[in-house]
Amino acid sequence: MSAWLTIVGIGDDGLDGLAPAPRALIGAADIVVGSQRILQREDLGDTETHIWTSPIEDMLSQIKDWKGKNVVVLATGDPMNFGVGATLARHIAPKEMTVIPAPSAFSLAAARLKWPLQDVETISLHGRPVSLLHPLVQPDAKLLALMGSGKSVHEVARLLSARGFGDSELTILEHMGGPYERSITLTAAECGSQDFADFNTLAIACIAGADAKILPRVPGLPDEAYTHDGQITKREVRSITLAALGPTPQALLWDVGAGCGSVAIEWMRAAKGAQAIAFEQNKARIKMIAANAVALGAPGLEVAAGDARETLEGHGAPDAVFLGGAVASEEVFRSCWSALKPSGRLVANAVTLEGQAALIARHEAHGGELVRIDISHAATIGTRHAMRPRMAVTQWRAVKE
Repeated sequence: MSAWLTIVGIGDDGLDGLAPAPRALIGAADIVVGSQRILQREDLGDTETHIWTSPIEDMLSQIKDWKGKNVVVLATGDPMNFGVGATLARHIAPKEMTVIPAPSAFSLAAARLKWPLQDVETISLHGRPVSLLHPLVQPDAKLLALMGSGKSVHEVARLLSARGFGDSELTILEHMGGPYERSITLTAAECGSQDFADFNTLAIACIAGADAKILPRVPGLPDEAYTHDGQITKREVRSITLAALGPTPQALLWDVGAGCGSVAIEWMRAAKGAQAIAFEQNKARIKMIAANAVALGAPGLEVAAGDARETLEGHGAPDAVFLGGAVASEEVFRSCWSALKPSGRLVANAVTLEGQAALIARHEAHGGELVRIDISHAATIGTRHAMRPRMAVTQWRAVKE
């Protein structure tokens, strides 16, 4: 089937900024769909128009019902860059769609600021929590963020100041390419109570202060970065565990017996689009997981509350599984191993004799690697110092055939 749906990106200058070809496609459309902000300023004559509904799923269903008609969707900037085109592409076959992009807000902002776009981290905070910025806030990093409201700029400024990045330079770019374009530059600490336009683009030149809280994306954040009650996979062991799990973009991890959520959170921080489910039954720890996920930039972490033997069912098949709790339970292991995708990775840590015995038996049955992790830290003994060992961890790593 030939394409019946056309997605046209437009800038803040509206239809006047379009080339003749996309303007002709819009003029020939049976139906035009767009946001209220776009449609209320354009004269489309007698063409049937529809404003995006909320929730968006209702309009997606309607658009699919129009198959066979000539449908045009008007989008802001590049529809495939955090735009509605990316959403539609998940529901409509590529061969049925034509996409005509305009310059994205990121491209326009990079041109205004003279920032090489390939050196910039980009993110959309439109309808998303600003805590997603946490993994990107690093010394000397340059960030571009799509903002859904002017108030969100103040939230970002507070986040940066709380992290010790209050000297970071913010440039708020409004209505780029349109008649009301303006930009405002100030530091995060200076943001105050100024009003900014909605749907702006925020440029952040990160500057770390002397008290900056540096949280690298490499696994192994300090234990004190987490709220926990002692049930935490310690920093060095966590680094080895994440390396064995191997986070990859869009991959799903099951963190079973999640404790404070450290492994799941660092899995999500380590790879773009990585997802995780934290299985935990302790109510106090569930609250800690939620707080840590927001504070460390993984607000999308899903928490499955309850006994793992009852909560493992009904979730998407994982690409990797970490058994940090209930490691000796054969029932929990069988459920995880059965759900794990082919070529998926399972990593389990044990410190008790019962847990170690279970891992030895699974190693004999399924192969993989058995590793003993011994970590020691310097401690004071009277007037002297010595290396004091922590409890050894036995780690089993296996790949499902």
